[in-house]
Amino acid sequence: MTLYIKHKQIVVPGELIIDEGKYVVEGKVYCINKRYYSKVLGLVEVDEENKRIKVISLKGKYIPEVGDIVIGKVIDVGLTNWTVDINSPYTAILQVTEVFSKPTSISRNSLSQILDVGDIIIAKVIAFDFTRDPLLTIKESKLGKVTKGTMVEIDPSKIPRLIGKKGSMISMIKDMLDVDIIVGKNGRVIVVGKNPLKEGISTLVIKMIEKEAHTTGLTDRVKIFIEEKLREVKQ
Repeated sequence: MTLYIKHKQIVVPGELIIDEGKYVVEGKVYCINKRYYSKVLGLVEVDEENKRIKVISLKGKYIPEVGDIVIGKVIDVGLTNWTVDINSPYTAILQVTEVFSKPTSISRNSLSQILDVGDIIIAKVIAFDFTRDPLLTIKESKLGKVTKGTMVEIDPSKIPRLIGKKGSMISMIKDMLDVDIIVGKNGRVIVVGKNPLKEGISTLVIKMIEKEAHTTGLTDRVKIFIEEKLREVKQ
């Protein structure tokens, strides 16, 4: 048995993963002559302890890039860091040093008081090279814990359509519905509005854009949709 790849490696369609042997191979693979190949552009997960290999398709998945603004969900609190789900095959790490502007000594219980499991944060990717999990920071302006608003998740590939050319689509939604919208490159969007009904309309609009992103005349349809919903609210 020969393992041709390593944990967290990116593979292309047709790339050889492993010869048939002691590993259980799962996911987007096919087998020819007792050899497993990737079906897709994907990420390989190698579980040495349980002798399992899985290929996860990256199509439509968010792949971090340094400088990206992302919206994450805290999934674990460690001794000196938080583990953050960023809607990606890669989980992210937020170190204590990327939360406080000055050095600090703090216990795990105290970390939970600052950010706990389930908390939503707006963060920036500061390091990522495919060999380790991405690192985040929330020390910069406009980053940190989300305390209000509604989070919407869409396919990360549809984010450019939501923003529009030179920000035209997102600006129209903000102006017409009087809401603030924070867009994460990882397909998560936070909508904050003074009026809960307008905040709700905004979430419907975002899902509409995701569904119809491939169509022409979308901006005009979105404008008409918002106008119709606003009329309903006034009635």
